[in-house]
Amino acid sequence: MNDLGALATAPWRAGVIADFARSELFERTFQEGMDLVEETAAYLDGAGRQDSKLLSRNAALAYASESMRLTTRLMQVASWLLVQRAVREGDMEPDAACEERYRLGAEAVCMAEPTEEILPLGLLALMDRSGRLYERVRHLDRRMYVEAAETELPNAVLSQFDRLRDAFGGVEA
Repeated sequence: MNDLGALATAPWRAGVIADFARSELFERTFQEGMDLVEETAAYLDGAGRQDSKLLSRNAALAYASESMRLTTRLMQVASWLLVQRAVREGDMEPDAACEERYRLGAEAVCMAEPTEEILPLGLLALMDRSGRLYERVRHLDRRMYVEAAETELPNAVLSQFDRLRDAFGGVEA
C-alpha cells in the first residue's frame, strides 16, 4: 500500500498538512522566507551590484553563479511556503498540496557546494541564511509529504481517534 495517491487523500495526512499551515512555526518560517527574499532582492539590486563590480573576473563569475543559486533557493522556498499559505487560507485543499509539483525542488542546484572564490560578505551572509532556511523547509517537506507518503499505514492511535470522532459525529473533547 505504498501508493502515493491513496495516502495523499488519507484524512490523518490532510490534517497534519492543515495543522502545520495554521501553526506558529509556519507563520515564523513564512515571514522569515519572505523577508529574506526581499532582503536578497534589495542587496542584489543595490550593494551587491556595486560589490560585484570590484571583483576579479573569476570572482565575478563565481558571484554570478552564487547569486543565481541564491535566487533559485529562495524561489523554491517561497513557492513551497506560498502553497502552505494557500492551504491555510482555504485556497487549496491539503490533498492538492501533496502533488509532486508542489514539492521543494532543485535540490542539486540549491545544495551544491559554493565556490571557493572570495565573495562579498553581504552575498556570503545571504547564502548562509538561505541555505539554512532551505534545509529547514526541506526537512518539513520531507516529513509532511515524502515520509508521510512512504508510510504504509497511519499511526494506529490516530486512526482510532479518527474512527471515534466519526462515530460520535465529529464531537471534539
